[in-house]
Amino acid sequence: MRQLKFLASPVITIAIACSTASAVDGIALENAKKYSSSHHGFSLLVIQNNRTILEHYPGGHAPNEITSIYSGTKGFWCVAAAAAAQDGILDLDEHVQGTISEWRSDPRKDGIRIRDLLHFTAGIEPVFSLHGRSISDRNGYSIKLAPARSPGDAFMYGPSQLQIFSEVLRRKLAARRLRPEQYLERRILRPLGIAGVDFREDKKGNPLLASGFKLTARQWAQLGKLILNDGKIGRRQLVRADLLHECFRGTRANPMFGMGFWLNREAPDGREIDVERMLDVPWERQSWRDGCLSNAAPPDTIAAIGSGFQRMYIVPSQNLIIVRQARNDPAFSDARFLELVFRK
Repeated sequence: MRQLKFLASPVITIAIACSTASAVDGIALENAKKYSSSHHGFSLLVIQNNRTILEHYPGGHAPNEITSIYSGTKGFWCVAAAAAAQDGILDLDEHVQGTISEWRSDPRKDGIRIRDLLHFTAGIEPVFSLHGRSISDRNGYSIKLAPARSPGDAFMYGPSQLQIFSEVLRRKLAARRLRPEQYLERRILRPLGIAGVDFREDKKGNPLLASGFKLTARQWAQLGKLILNDGKIGRRQLVRADLLHECFRGTRANPMFGMGFWLNREAPDGREIDVERMLDVPWERQSWRDGCLSNAAPPDTIAAIGSGFQRMYIVPSQNLIIVRQARNDPAFSDARFLELVFRK
């Protein structure tokens, strides 16, 4: 695992948080830390009220290590979509065929909006092979895909719909002489203090939007801070709050998923769902109705979820961010981990 040399040495820190939200119970955090470590977790960062209250890197790991956050990457691009709406580059409710002219002769694609692509409800098959290098033009391949369902009817989580969004954004930014990755860097990443990410471009130079970023826990937490602060960095409104909040609205096809982020709205009476396990099921057989991450966690909990149990949980009502990075361990449970954190 590559290390970023400019950051601090390995640490374990525990502090007592003070102010706006009640501090998370120290014994609960200790139990959650042990649970994470026992399931191959190698970083755990807890920030409350803008203070680090726990930072743990077991097994010789360190805070300057970067590791793939896999689908956690999606959240950055969806926040960039909100920023692009603020900048007048796009409208989340506009029809995609207004930009992708090739779609205008296909009536099956008439009603697909930009937000449908970001919600994974546009009806386009996921095509997981887009994660690899075998397809030389991911965008071109994706815009040629035929819909399998009408927009809004089904949740189909995978890279194809984000690659279509990538092409929309690419064409819209062309007049500004910017590429999507340049826009994301200038508008979101640099203000958050993040540089040098791997965009995993294909042979045409199209970035992979569904996965690929490698970050430290501290870097990933910067996005969580932006969300907790309603789109502000200090006094600067980086992303308008109302547009940022569009990322946290579920859909009829999947009330548990917004745009790039998972939701816990059905707690405390929801059906606890193991997201990674459910996503292993073909989309036709997935069931998200009444779903939640954890009935023990507050209902406003938001999660960025990456394969192998990479996690960032954001809890606005608790002014809380929890970042967990790990090697894959199918025995890890979001519901159990969050139950330990929020035990009464």
